[in-house]
Amino acid sequence: MDYTLLIYCVLAASLLALGFAFYFYKSMLKKDEGTDLMKKIAAHVRQGAMAYLKQQYKVVTIVFVVLAVLFGIMAAFDLQNGWVWFAFLTGGFFSGLAGFFGMKTATYASARTANAARQSLNSGLQVAFRSGAVMGLTVVGLALLDVSVWFLVLDYFIPEGADKLIIITTTMLTFGMGASTQALFARVGGGIYTKAADVGADLVGKTEYNIPEDDPRNPATIADNVGDNVGDVAGMGADLYESYAGSILATMALGASAFATSAIEGMQLKAVLAPSLIAAVGVLLSLIGIYLVKTKEGAGMTELLKALSRGTNTAAILIAIATFGIFALLFGTDTNQWWQVSLSVVVGLLAGVIIGKATEYYTSQTFRPTQKVSESSKTGPATVIISGLGLGMLSTAIPVVTVGVAIILAYLCANGFHVEFTPANLSMGLYGIGIAAVGMLSTLGITLATDAYGPIADNAGGNAEMAGLPAEVRQRTDALDALGNTTAATGKGFAIGSAALTALALLASYIEEIKMALVRMGKALPNGVEAAKATLIDFMDAYNVNLMNPIVLVGIFIGAMMAFLFCGLTMNAVGRAAQKMVEEVRRQFETIKGILEGKADPDYARCVEISTKGAQHEMLLPSLLAIIVPIVTGLVLGVAGVLGLLIGGLSTGFVLAVFMANSGGAWDNAKKYVEEGHFGGKGSDCHKATIVGDTVGDPFKDTAGPSLNILIKLMSMVSIVMAGLTVSFHLL
Repeated sequence: MDYTLLIYCVLAASLLALGFAFYFYKSMLKKDEGTDLMKKIAAHVRQGAMAYLKQQYKVVTIVFVVLAVLFGIMAAFDLQNGWVWFAFLTGGFFSGLAGFFGMKTATYASARTANAARQSLNSGLQVAFRSGAVMGLTVVGLALLDVSVWFLVLDYFIPEGADKLIIITTTMLTFGMGASTQALFARVGGGIYTKAADVGADLVGKTEYNIPEDDPRNPATIADNVGDNVGDVAGMGADLYESYAGSILATMALGASAFATSAIEGMQLKAVLAPSLIAAVGVLLSLIGIYLVKTKEGAGMTELLKALSRGTNTAAILIAIATFGIFALLFGTDTNQWWQVSLSVVVGLLAGVIIGKATEYYTSQTFRPTQKVSESSKTGPATVIISGLGLGMLSTAIPVVTVGVAIILAYLCANGFHVEFTPANLSMGLYGIGIAAVGMLSTLGITLATDAYGPIADNAGGNAEMAGLPAEVRQRTDALDALGNTTAATGKGFAIGSAALTALALLASYIEEIKMALVRMGKALPNGVEAAKATLIDFMDAYNVNLMNPIVLVGIFIGAMMAFLFCGLTMNAVGRAAQKMVEEVRRQFETIKGILEGKADPDYARCVEISTKGAQHEMLLPSLLAIIVPIVTGLVLGVAGVLGLLIGGLSTGFVLAVFMANSGGAWDNAKKYVEEGHFGGKGSDCHKATIVGDTVGDPFKDTAGPSLNILIKLMSMVSIVMAGLTVSFHLL
């Protein structure tokens, strides 16, 4: 059997995902958008979101052209192969396209969700969730399309040879860098935009003037709703696209190196194809899960969570079962490898479920931790902030331990439970870790749907408030929105958990790319070992990669610093933009007569302009640092320094991202808990205290925190692409 033909199954799955995404999109458009006022509000949000995205893509295009030219120059000097510049551009294009389609859907879905909520809670849930599924299916569809087409193209053009699959997979990693670069700009820019508007709207409107959330009298309301789309939909779509594609690509590269010397004919190819086949089957099972999500009228938060959990858990269980069939087909049942590697996938799935449940426990107002944050509002905003920070710090324990156990178990399962540190055991173990990351993200079609659903429900609530719909409609959209806060936090947990596993796989891919660079230049390792025959352990010995090497330690410190430096830059960016927004909202309330009485219209466009300019100006420095620092580290400290950088960034960034996402989610839902009528309800001092906590948490959970998982992988991807430059510079 020609196993190369299996890549066409991946291509078919990608087309199936895109087909269903289009079907859900068209079905959503057939729904009634509601009253003329609801349509007008949705149109304002849609226009603002599209205008921002158009401007962002102009800036990002310039960066991509400059980097593509750099890669072309490197290829001309034989520091990289000639496909890299084009692969980089396609990765960025598809990542941006995923965000664009998701945001376009969301801006059309919000009013329709609000209108459906006029009928019943389940109707609103169905519209919002199916619209979120457009994002999930578009991301997995475009990623698998990119992977399958690139594999087929490179398989055709690259000549046969012992290293053919290694060359193909390391080249494909380059489009992962394109996806990560685009995702970082989208996450940072969108995060700054949305949180500047959100903070400005809340601090002035709610705490100073006691007007409801999303009140049409608030000048920042439209900018806030636009921000939900550009940050939490377009940014998130690009983010999860690169996470999904990155895990598949890294594991394909590990499969090519781990099975390079296998005596079984075709085993290397099967190991390379396995990650994309698991993802392809995940598309089918995600569709089953999507159709299982529904609830009944009058459902509370617990019932809504159960409705979403039913879909995601069913898909996860089915993919775990299917994995054993996939590896039995590929690896055969003559040895134990088929079920051992399958167990690594199960480990990844279980780790994802545990991280999701832990996140839900710490951020949902149905559980005690977030309720205690709400309770702390009795003594003011300071204690709300203190308790939220403490909760976030405590919440890191379960995800960190879970990922640590998952790494060890996935490693041992894949290498046959051998603890000896040999080249063969190490290669197989790392492949198991990579395949565990693929398992964690294999049902992204539905898990991302639960994440993208949140901003749609949030915008639906805003539309309902501004359009003056009955209180019962707003209660339904508030229930959907509160659920969205929890699912968004869970989605961020999945993203950062998979980033930790994928980044570890990328470390091994970096060493493999160093090897390929040395082979291209005809050079041996520093210890004289022939590069083509060197193992991972040979490389670590040759470059003295151990904790007693001061260069490695310096690299670790720089990587740890990068996580905090990046967060500091993005947090301050939100703060500066939010200050301008607060000043503008105050100015309008004070100078536009009749605005508070509802007799005059606010200048929404001015607030949209402030968020747009702030995001465009502030996103460049932190995003470019993620590209520049790995290059400079490689030139100054060499291979050992880069590996230290990636280790430090991974360990610190992972813990910091979990802390920020969970603190932010808890503060947000603590406010929701008060708004449900606890501790005085809306307008009370406790409510104002939790609003302050929520505004602190906004950049935590929607700007700095979720950007960290992209930072971790982008630094790895940049290091891989620049491996040839690093090696050549230190050989001069």
